[in-house]
Amino acid sequence: MTQCPHAAGGAVPLSGPRFQTEPAQLYREIRRDHGAVAPVVLDGGLPAWLVLDYRELHQVTSDPVLFSRDSDLWNQWENVPADWPLLPMIGRKQPSILYTVGPRHAERAAMIGNALEAIDPFALKRFAEEFADELIDRFCSKGSTDIIADYAMLLPARVLARMYGVSDADGDALVGSINDMIDGRERALAGQQHLAATMLGLLADKHAEPGDDVATRMLADPGGFTDEEVMQDLMVMMAAGHQPTADWMGNSLRLMLTDDRFAASLSGGRHSVAEAMNEVLWEDTPTQNVAGRWAARDTHLGGRHIRAGDLLLLGIAAANSDPQVRVDGSALTGGNSAFLSFGHGEHRCPFPAQETAEVIARTGIEVLLDRLPDIDLAVAAERLTRRPSPWLRGLTNLPVVFTPTPAIGGRT
Repeated sequence: MTQCPHAAGGAVPLSGPRFQTEPAQLYREIRRDHGAVAPVVLDGGLPAWLVLDYRELHQVTSDPVLFSRDSDLWNQWENVPADWPLLPMIGRKQPSILYTVGPRHAERAAMIGNALEAIDPFALKRFAEEFADELIDRFCSKGSTDIIADYAMLLPARVLARMYGVSDADGDALVGSINDMIDGRERALAGQQHLAATMLGLLADKHAEPGDDVATRMLADPGGFTDEEVMQDLMVMMAAGHQPTADWMGNSLRLMLTDDRFAASLSGGRHSVAEAMNEVLWEDTPTQNVAGRWAARDTHLGGRHIRAGDLLLLGIAAANSDPQVRVDGSALTGGNSAFLSFGHGEHRCPFPAQETAEVIARTGIEVLLDRLPDIDLAVAAERLTRRPSPWLRGLTNLPVVFTPTPAIGGRT
């Protein structure tokens, strides 16, 4: 059995309620006690390193040769059980863009980028508006709802499903599976299997009847990708496009409903929506920690000896609040986008995917505020809770009240 590199070094469990209740304080304490690179333990007792500081994270993501995305390098595979719930997040021999390196990765990235860039931006916004109106119609006459379950958790999947070529019914059914897979708990593997089956079905449909959609364009790419490769990449795109966007919406609305600085947006101001979304990417980013990179050889990072095959987790939220970068602790709104919430380097979130997420999230927030201008929290802010995941940070619910209004209907 491979020896744990920090079995007796006071490693921090990458689990527990503080990742939900007070992550910023937790990351400060880890940095204080362990420095820029901290020993952590994943579920099942598996060791890893958490990269907390901005400079070190930038270094790791800028050197794909030394800090590889090839998960086969991991020196702990012999200790990983077949039913490990984090396998969907830290997979082995998954032929997706997440774990492809070198020239083939560049080809995969180009294929995905081209398929997404071909989306008509006006159609994207129109679909987002229409689906947003349809969802709001379901609850607008009631005077109260849970914004997470009834709106934010549904809108991104619906829009992405339409753009990718998935039926509306299958898009709705994917929401729970994606959430289960990303949370990395007991239902993670089942969620991954359902997502894979849906994407395989989509590709079979598009072979039989091509359309003006992302899946068809990926199948037609001249790079010679197999259906398995396209399916794996569609899984990544759906999961990475839906859940973080839903959490971006929820976290931004929470900020706007609890912080007086954003009160103007609730009466029609538009600049505050963009500012709230930007601040969330600094202060409350949906993507908290990312797995990961693997050291191709022995090296040093942040004063730590990293062995060949060690797993490094990217501490996105911790790096965004690095005191060496955030000297005054300010919120840094107003367009400053030096955050690492979309990653960095050749494996960062593709720019067309970032644009798609921003259009969906911002449109969803703006339509909601237009339709329900007096929306307000139905509970005290301190009663809001987060999902139990160290990877993505999102609300479990966001109960609100508002003046009942009639449905507009018939627009979709």
